[in-house]
Amino acid sequence: MNAMQAGRRAGNDARTAPRPRRAPSGAPPTEHQPPGGGKRAGGPPLTDPPTDKPADARRRALGRYGEDLATRRLIEAGMRILDRNWRCRDGEIDIVAADGDALVVCEVKTRRAGWYEHPMAAVCPEKTARLRLLAERWLEQHGGPPPGGVRIDVIGVLLPARGAPVVQHARGVA
Repeated sequence: MNAMQAGRRAGNDARTAPRPRRAPSGAPPTEHQPPGGGKRAGGPPLTDPPTDKPADARRRALGRYGEDLATRRLIEAGMRILDRNWRCRDGEIDIVAADGDALVVCEVKTRRAGWYEHPMAAVCPEKTARLRLLAERWLEQHGGPPPGGVRIDVIGVLLPARGAPVVQHARGVA
C-alpha cells in the first residue's frame, strides 16, 4: 500500500471527508441552521428555496411562450382575458377568458416537435374534472356563475423544428 492509499483508508481524501453534522433540535443555532432549529412557529420546517435547474427554466419558458401564443389566439377570436396563471389550493388555471357572456377556462399544452403525443392528448378526463373544480373556485372568488355558463377549452401549441408554431383551439372539451 502506498502513502496515497493509506491516506484514503484513513479518511484523509476529500471525497471521503466527513460531512458536518446537524445540530440536534433545541441546540443553539449554528451558521448552517436558522434560528428556531430550522422550524417556523406553527408550521413545517424551513427549507431552502428550490434551485432553478436549467431544464426547469427551459420548460417554464416554453410553457410561458405557449401561453402567450394562446392568449393572442383568444384575443384574436374576440375573447376578453380575465386572468392568467390563476392559482388556488387545488391547482392552477392557465387562462380565464370571457367569450360573450360565457366564462372560458383554458388549459394550454405546449410541445416541441418530436414528442410522442400531440399536446392536446395530454389533457385526460381527470385533468378536465380538475379544471371544472378550479372554475368553481375561480367563480367563488369572482362573483358567481355567468349567465352564459362555463366552458372548458384546450389550446395545443406545437413548436416545429422549423417554421411557425401551430396553435389549435378545441372549444368545449368538458
